[in-house]
This record gives sequence, C-alpha cells and structure tokens, in this order.
Amino acid sequence: MRFLAHRLAALVAVLLAVTALAFGALNILGDPLFNVVGFIASVDCDAVLAGEIEDISGQTAGGRGDCEIVEAARKEHRLDRALPVRYTYWLGDIVRGDFGTSFKNEMPVRQVIAEKLPKTVLLMVVAEVMGVVISIPWAVAAAYRANRRFDRASTVTSFGMLAIPNFAMGIILFYFFVVRWQVFPSRFEDTDLFARLKSMVLPGLTLGLPLAATYQRLLRTDLITTLQEDFVQMARAKGMSDRWIMFRHVLRPSLFSLVTVFGLSTAGLIGGSLVVENIFSIPGLGRAVVEAVIRDDFPIVLGSVVVIATGFVVINFTVDVVYSFIDPRVRRDG
Repeated sequence: MRFLAHRLAALVAVLLAVTALAFGALNILGDPLFNVVGFIASVDCDAVLAGEIEDISGQTAGGRGDCEIVEAARKEHRLDRALPVRYTYWLGDIVRGDFGTSFKNEMPVRQVIAEKLPKTVLLMVVAEVMGVVISIPWAVAAAYRANRRFDRASTVTSFGMLAIPNFAMGIILFYFFVVRWQVFPSRFEDTDLFARLKSMVLPGLTLGLPLAATYQRLLRTDLITTLQEDFVQMARAKGMSDRWIMFRHVLRPSLFSLVTVFGLSTAGLIGGSLVVENIFSIPGLGRAVVEAVIRDDFPIVLGSVVVIATGFVVINFTVDVVYSFIDPRVRRDG
C-alpha cells in the first residue's frame, strides 16, 4: 500500500506540473482573446467607451459594440482574472469533465477528443503489439546465436531501424505499399473493423519497427545474461530442452528492462503519432493537435495535453505495478 501511495502521489504531481506548464505557456505565448473575437481584441475599449477615440471603422457606436463583445468574451473565458486564478478555474472544470469549447468551430472539446482519441489509441495498440510480437522471437533467436552471423546481422538491422526517423519510415512504407504496389489504402478507412485494422498496418509498422528494434536489443542482452546463470546450467544438466529452458526459466526474469521501456516508449508513440497520422491521413488526436496548434485553438490543445499526459502517467503507473509483481524487491525499495 505504501508503494502504491507513493506512485499515486507522483502521478498527481506530474499531472499538475504538466497541465500548469502547458496552460501557462499557451496563455503567455499567445493571446486567447484574439483567437476568440479576432482583430477587435486590439481595440482600446477604455478609450472608446470614454469617447476619446473612434474604432477602426470611424464610428464610435461601432466601437462600443466591439468593446461589448470583447468584454463579454473576456468574462466568459475568465481572461479578466490573473493567470493562476484562471488555471485554478480551468483545472476545476477539467476535474468535472468540462474541457471547454473550441475557439474555431465552437464544438465541445470533450466531443472532439471522444471522436479522435479511439483512432490514436488503436494506432498505439497496433504499434505496441507489432513491436512486442516482432521483438521477442527475434531476441530469442539472437540470444541463442550470440556473436554469430545471425546475431551480428540483427544488430545492424536494429540499429538501422532506430536510425530512420518516423516520418522517413512512414514515407518509405507509403511509397512501396500504397503508391507502387497498392497493397494498403492511402487513407484511413472506417467502414468496419477489418478496414480499420488494415488501415493501421502501415502506420503501426512505422511506429512499431523502431520499438521492435529497441525491445530486441534490450531483451537479447538480458537473455544472454540469464542464460549464463547457474540454474540454467543445472536445467541443462537435467536434460531439459533448450526451448523449455528459454520459455519456462529464462524469458520471465529477462523481461525487467523490456517491461520498463514498454511504458516509457508511450511518450515516443504519442510524439510519433503527430507525424504518422498526418502521413497516412488518420483523423486521430495527433492530427487534431497539429491542426489546433496551427489555428491557435487553445482549448483543444490543452484538452489534448491533459488526455495525453494522463494516459502517459497511468500507463507508467501500471508498468510500475506490474514490475513490482515481477520483482517484489521494487515494492520494498519503494
């Protein structure tokens, strides 16, 4: 219980820090009021209401009308409050499930996220599954043939996968499997489950191949170390087959590094999805964030940051718990 309490406290602290930084950065670097009401945000309302100047159209009445719109928007979005107060109110709305309204299309941010998030989650799940499914047998084969030709070729291949950026990997796969061979669709298809999964194969490979290379290198090293333990030599002396020894006695204690990196790789998947979703025309959360940043649509950006940060810390919290069950010493250290 003490271990879980410490991890939960750290989870809450990380969420508060991330949301505070994001909220402060977007409000300091940009002008939310300008994105709500447009160019009339620059009108000097105090001077207009006092009759000292006219608005840009040359009509004081029009200036008063503009100022009424500006003041109403300022109060509606609490822009007349200090930044810490606004953050407190915004955080309270988030806790109640109110993510605000988009500046551009006036849609509830919660609705936008609900429409986009499932596609991004599906992409991340496909990428992680591909990474694990490819890496485990690859690492086992390389560990059995350590320092031989296959192992050396695996090392070169994995380093090559890690050296290629996500956008380059995506463009290469798109060219061969979509443009040249026309095996997969060029855009995301949402007609049925099979179409969705087929549309996710290339994006999943784009993100999953670097993951597989990372997992393979870590797992191979741990497998080679475990294979040198005394209990493995004893199992071999008892006549157990190599396959039984590997999957029954060696694989589990060699998964510590893989389980840890599995959680940390979520950050890379989130960042990679921003690029991959645009390459393969996937209407997911990553693409929505890019479009919102371009349009200065702060509510969508902030709502997406909350969802992404929450998913990241929850996944890492889950990994910590799983890790503690694999190795009980972690609970004692925590």
